[in-house]
Amino acid sequence: AGRDTIYGPDVLKDGSDEHKRMRAVRTKMTIPPVMEDVGAMLAYVDRQDEVKPGAVGCHGYCMSGPYALAAAARYPDRVMAAASFYGTWLVNNEAEESPHLSMGKVKGELYISCAEYDDLAPMPMVEELQGLFKQSGVAGELEIHPGVHHGFAFPERWCYDKPAAERHWERLLALYSRLP
Repeated sequence: AGRDTIYGPDVLKDGSDEHKRMRAVRTKMTIPPVMEDVGAMLAYVDRQDEVKPGAVGCHGYCMSGPYALAAAARYPDRVMAAASFYGTWLVNNEAEESPHLSMGKVKGELYISCAEYDDLAPMPMVEELQGLFKQSGVAGELEIHPGVHHGFAFPERWCYDKPAAERHWERLLALYSRLP
């Protein structure tokens, strides 16, 4: 995608130039090559003397939410905690390694945080994911934040919701504190 992947505040506004630019990048980024990058990052971390070996955690917002969950499935012995905050396309039958297809491979714990109002993760998709999450038997939680919109954790956005943002930090830090 290059180095210019920082988007302005109107990235969430449908039809804006920033939204179109972000979507163009997102649609090109499929899960398998991103997982190869995750593997390369893990290999790099393993070579660092300053880093304690063992389990790691990861989290993603919006378009990176599926990658965090996919990393826990692709690298189940290393990624022992993964969180997705208002992740998009978490149920995608066309996507190789879609999170909804691979949750059963996860050995660690997942936290999936969804906004009640989200065009990129509409409630029917969230409800389907919730059922699949329960079926998978994976440890963790899928939480729906009532009354909030996609992007609620970023103070610069119109949809910022301080209580939901604080809750997301509490849940993420608690998740990471349970890493073995």
